[in-house]
Amino acid sequence: MKISFMGTGTSQGVPMIGCDCAVCVSTDPRNRRFRTHAHVEMGGLNIQIDASPEFRLQALELNIPKIDLALLTHGHADHIQGFDDLRQYCDRRGGEAIPVYSSEEGLQRLREIYPYAMRDRAASKSYPAFQGRLMPEVLDLGAAGKIYSTVQSHGRFETLGFVFEEAESGKRIAYYTDCGSVSPHAEELARSADIVVLDGLRPMEHPSHMTIEEATDAALRIEGKRSYLIHMTHHIDHEFVDTQLPEGVMLSYDGLVVEA
Repeated sequence: MKISFMGTGTSQGVPMIGCDCAVCVSTDPRNRRFRTHAHVEMGGLNIQIDASPEFRLQALELNIPKIDLALLTHGHADHIQGFDDLRQYCDRRGGEAIPVYSSEEGLQRLREIYPYAMRDRAASKSYPAFQGRLMPEVLDLGAAGKIYSTVQSHGRFETLGFVFEEAESGKRIAYYTDCGSVSPHAEELARSADIVVLDGLRPMEHPSHMTIEEATDAALRIEGKRSYLIHMTHHIDHEFVDTQLPEGVMLSYDGLVVEA
């Protein structure tokens, strides 16, 4: 079981357009961040979490072979605007639609942005096709495992957090992005997971994202074996901030692949 960090930045990405701060002009590749999205391999299934505008670039870089299903945490542009590029994976399924699980808000945004793709089969070769499905609290994927979902607060919006549990190995990965806090229920759901991924925007407070300190505190409460922070702004210099974090808590970076 493993997770590939396809993007670890905010809606503006890093470097930001027109910014010449130390991080935006840094030559450290870990300070170059596409918009946040990830890919999980569990029990033989390839599961896409969101698809940022840079999805195609990272799918090529990481050699993602197939997508069996997708999860959409919420309908904000930086998490949904790469879905059209899943069309090649529909071709690999013989035109069969890719199931996309999300909240009603996420599915509504999918229908609004991709009306031409909301069908059981692609309209023609090289077209995308998505079958929108409401995410249950527990998505049972049979021999592959289960995906647990939890609702998160994201300012005026709500997002979905996920915990993946592989059937054969029992390994678990928790993925909580775009959230202002981790609820007691979400903490318990992720308790002692092998890998915990948490929204950690910047040092300063934000109304809809956790700060680095808040994310670190959540990681320590969850007590996962390893925790990685994502969705970082240009206020985060990887080399400096990463060395300040407690043992077991780390910054992620684009292209990082971690096995549970």
